[in-house]
Amino acid sequence: MSAEVALAGVARRYESRRGSDVVALDGLGLTVRPGEVLGVVGPSGCGKSTLLELIAGLQEPDGGTVEVGGTTDAAARLDACALMPQRDLLLPWRDALGNAGLALEAQGVGGRAAREKAAPLFERFGLAEFEQARPTALSGGMRQRVAFIRTLLPGRPVLLLDEPFAALDAITRAEMQQWLADALAAEPRTVVLVTHDVEEALFLSDRVAVLSPRPGRVIAELDVPLPRPRDRRAAVTDPLLARLRAEALEALA
Repeated sequence: MSAEVALAGVARRYESRRGSDVVALDGLGLTVRPGEVLGVVGPSGCGKSTLLELIAGLQEPDGGTVEVGGTTDAAARLDACALMPQRDLLLPWRDALGNAGLALEAQGVGGRAAREKAAPLFERFGLAEFEQARPTALSGGMRQRVAFIRTLLPGRPVLLLDEPFAALDAITRAEMQQWLADALAAEPRTVVLVTHDVEEALFLSDRVAVLSPRPGRVIAELDVPLPRPRDRRAAVTDPLLARLRAEALEALA
């Protein structure tokens, strides 16, 4: 399941508290091929989260066009996209299986049926025997896995991941990067991954787009010509990824 994402000349402005316009994005252009994983890196405040919300149809651009699957209609974009925010947003009164099934329930699927559809993914993604656990009993990495299953279940062709591991410690984050690499190989989608971590973007993505400081626009695109999924231990010492990391950091500087 896949769909192309295309942005051309996209601008987005907000009105500040002082009444003046703040330009978040200006003249941004990107294309994400069907089935591709695109990493997006850039300084804080450059419009990365705004970019995801525009793709998902939660916002509309002030200029330019945003297409998903060949349509610019906001409702159609929303139907094609699943957005995973930085926080897992698990409901504390629901167990893990109930939290995973929430997206299906929002589409009108009954609670029992949603749990039945979610259950097979718990074993596939290393959460077997934790189906009835409350969020407070889960580690940070396990909570993110539940959130990822919730994002996958509706079957949307485009996944938008907004700093999914930002709140995790370094060791857990490294483990989750490998887990996500394997999960995306098992459940292929068109993916846009926003992250502040250049190494994370290079490890997980087929291509990395570097954004400028606000107003955000693409100032560099780096192809990562290595097959996915990758082994993180090998990637850490790979000379090609080291060179690409240096190029990305130079662009950010």
